[in-house]
Amino acid sequence: MKNQKYKILVLSDLKDTTNNVLKNTANLSKVIDGEINFFHVKKPTDVVERESQLSTFRTISEKHTITKKRIEEFVSHTKGNYGVTINYSYTFGNVKNEIEDYINKHNPDIIVLGKRKSNPFRLGDNVTDFVLNTFKGIILISGNESTIEFNDQLSLGFLDGKNPFLNIDFVNELFERTKKPLKSFKVVSKGDNLLENNTTTEFKTVEYVFERSGNTVQNLTNYLSKSKVDLLLIDGNFKENNNEGLNQPDIKSVINQLDISLLISNQKNFSKTI
Repeated sequence: MKNQKYKILVLSDLKDTTNNVLKNTANLSKVIDGEINFFHVKKPTDVVERESQLSTFRTISEKHTITKKRIEEFVSHTKGNYGVTINYSYTFGNVKNEIEDYINKHNPDIIVLGKRKSNPFRLGDNVTDFVLNTFKGIILISGNESTIEFNDQLSLGFLDGKNPFLNIDFVNELFERTKKPLKSFKVVSKGDNLLENNTTTEFKTVEYVFERSGNTVQNLTNYLSKSKVDLLLIDGNFKENNNEGLNQPDIKSVINQLDISLLISNQKNFSKTI
């Protein structure tokens, strides 16, 4: 039996947080034997700033040089510190169209995005929301400040259960690697059992249950902020309306308020054994 490499695609806006995004990506790639590809799209309106044709050509040439240099600075910094190979490319055009074409051509297993401080679902041309709605795979949203160390002290949390992740080989490897109990955060209807308890699964799990109310999202967010979770796993198949569990607006609100890294499952078979 032979194991394939996981294909990891980093979509970047080249902001200062890119270093942390690549740092977390490099740490993940070492654990799962991943192949990293870095991709950036620059909008034509960011390039064409002058009126004459000659000036336009000169501007495009300058932007190519600046963009390539900035990408190489990020890539070389990560390569020098983490010893990983990062392939990179960039293009000019419609952000969403170019990203969709790249995904269709290269078929990545995992897409990594940086998190905007104001709203992670407004990355450039709303790239994060676009990827969540179109990509059927795993999405890692890297926190701005936190570095994920994939070792035995990794603290993993789940929002509304871990079932979507149980058939993903590399996530199970993370379960096995950590010595810390998994933390499950769940929302239930009024009257259900609200006590914190240890679940009897293959991996030791501590479950935190919250009663649905008008303050559910805020209470959950506050508790998550204090729980010292390094990586929060979320089922990306959001329910539009859901009396038990969290619906799409709830989950987006939780994500917007948290500054930790997130791993989102969007339904794909991730067994890499052939």
